[in-house]
Amino acid sequence: MLDLQRLLLQLVVVLATARLAGWLARRVGQPRVVGEMVAGLALGPTLFGALAPATWGALFPAESFQALAVVSQLGVLLFLLAIGLRLDHALLRQRAGAAVATSHASIVVPFALGLALAPALPRALAGAQVTPLAFALFVGAAMSVTAFPVLARILEERRLTGTRLGALALAAAAVDDVSAWTILAGVVAVARAGAGEGAALAAARTLGLTILVAAAAVAVRPLLRRLLVRDAVGVELVATTVLFGLVMALATEWAGAHALFGAFLAGAVVPRDGGTAAAIADRLEALVTTSLLPVFFAYAGLRASVGLIEGSTLWAVFALVMLVAVGGKLGGSAAAARLGGLPWDEAISLGVLMNTRGLMELVILSIGLDVGAISPTFYAMMVLMALTTTVMTSPLLALVERHRARAAARAPRLDPAAG
Repeated sequence: MLDLQRLLLQLVVVLATARLAGWLARRVGQPRVVGEMVAGLALGPTLFGALAPATWGALFPAESFQALAVVSQLGVLLFLLAIGLRLDHALLRQRAGAAVATSHASIVVPFALGLALAPALPRALAGAQVTPLAFALFVGAAMSVTAFPVLARILEERRLTGTRLGALALAAAAVDDVSAWTILAGVVAVARAGAGEGAALAAARTLGLTILVAAAAVAVRPLLRRLLVRDAVGVELVATTVLFGLVMALATEWAGAHALFGAFLAGAVVPRDGGTAAAIADRLEALVTTSLLPVFFAYAGLRASVGLIEGSTLWAVFALVMLVAVGGKLGGSAAAARLGGLPWDEAISLGVLMNTRGLMELVILSIGLDVGAISPTFYAMMVLMALTTTVMTSPLLALVERHRARAAARAPRLDPAAG
């Protein structure tokens, strides 16, 4: 089979499976993206490869992974550009206090627990060439992320977007995204430096990254604002934004962080005048979410084999990973929200929402595997953790809502005629 024919057949299988799985997920009360994640994992060695190894090997031979990797990375890069475009600066300013406090707790607590967990994990779970420090930093970063897109979709489907809880969750997740990607940029730089780069080159790249971020924030925004004033959201403006995202991705990749950080940064610095950034994001997402992201899920699934987690020891490690992930993210966020003045039911709901990892976790895990920070076995563990924490969000929210409704029904009511 020719390479192009195989790639087209792979895309047909991936997109058809993703559409079916997304529809089934909606039928059981889950966001479509959860079904797409499950489809990606099912197309890999965990299910398809185990049930029909000969067919799976013919459809997804190892030599074809590179083409899928390129398509999937392009899709995620454009998706991160759209996420940056949707970063609501006004929402961050309006709810800065509570959002920053909650988000920082949802970053600091799981990050600290991840740092503490890493030395206790078997050394074989780390990348072969990575230093213990880089592995610990990566575990902390992977424990800290929140899936902003999945969270936003859950809020919309449950009609919580306009509520205090929804607004706070969106603002906290936005702050969380910025913090998590900044941390990850540093972790990738440390991992690459530890993998053989000299200290001088690592320092030069760090300085270059700092200058790049400052230039994007100070110099590029006014130039983009002038362009936005002259042009409606047409082909030229979308093309210019994509070009800017690609340039920033290339620059951050050279600077030792990661191309995806540059794409997110490019979207974040585009001016928000008149809702233009959101309109550009709509144009990008129409293609990316329907056609390119399912390819990323499939590629992530092809590299994740749950069969690598074999034996009671590794499953005990997975249980510990789940405990740290849920306890740090959900518990840290809920405690901070409660200290910030929210009632317990809203605080727990906010913690549940912040515990949603979804796509963003898979992106970070793929980066970790690519730069050699983690082993394939630990990658499989963390993919399973990301899927589990995302699937549990909607049921836990429903459980909290039922508890709140029962509590309200039991509360004594004042009789207007009394007194």
